[in-house]
Amino acid sequence: MRPKLVSEALYEYIVENSLPVDEAQRGLMESTATVGERSRMQIGTPQGTFFTLLTQLMSARKAIEIGTFTGYSALAIARGLPEDGHLLTCDVNEEWTAIAQEGWKAAGVADRIELRLGPALDTLRSLPADSDWDLAFIDADKEGYVDYYEELVPRMRPGGAILVDNVLWFSTVVNDPEGEGATMRAFNAHVAADPRVEAVILSIGDGVTLVRKKA
Repeated sequence: MRPKLVSEALYEYIVENSLPVDEAQRGLMESTATVGERSRMQIGTPQGTFFTLLTQLMSARKAIEIGTFTGYSALAIARGLPEDGHLLTCDVNEEWTAIAQEGWKAAGVADRIELRLGPALDTLRSLPADSDWDLAFIDADKEGYVDYYEELVPRMRPGGAILVDNVLWFSTVVNDPEGEGATMRAFNAHVAADPRVEAVILSIGDGVTLVRKKA
């Protein structure tokens, strides 16, 4: 999906001057295109590169993702993990995640990724309350963001990071704050007021919040 925060020309410039995608990534993007209009839910390539680099910079070993779709973000995070690293990714759609699994195999990271089909809240609540996850990514139903966030924060290690997608919701958080942008405005305010964390909204993609759990 091309971000709406920058012009097409500027986005192309960003892509051209960032780490290029490889054959496995291109193949997954082509497979994603077959799902039709929903393919726009796939994160952009600069965002994926950012996820990989952040995972590496954090020396993350344990990651969790809420919302798999066709697996591009999981691929990006898994590539930043060490060979014995583990990514748990949650979704409810068998058709989309079948595409994801083929893409992970092609990229050689399938052994680092565990897919759990079913409601993500059920999966999160089944995890030990004192878990020590290094990194999390939320990109699912927007109405569930606060619930996902509240289940994740206690399970992150001190200094762990949560990434949250679509926090600007195509600029509606300011252009339509009481309508289409209301859900994300409420979530963003919830995070900003949380004394357990430090957070910044980045103007990458459709807006990505980077949250760090305090020690």
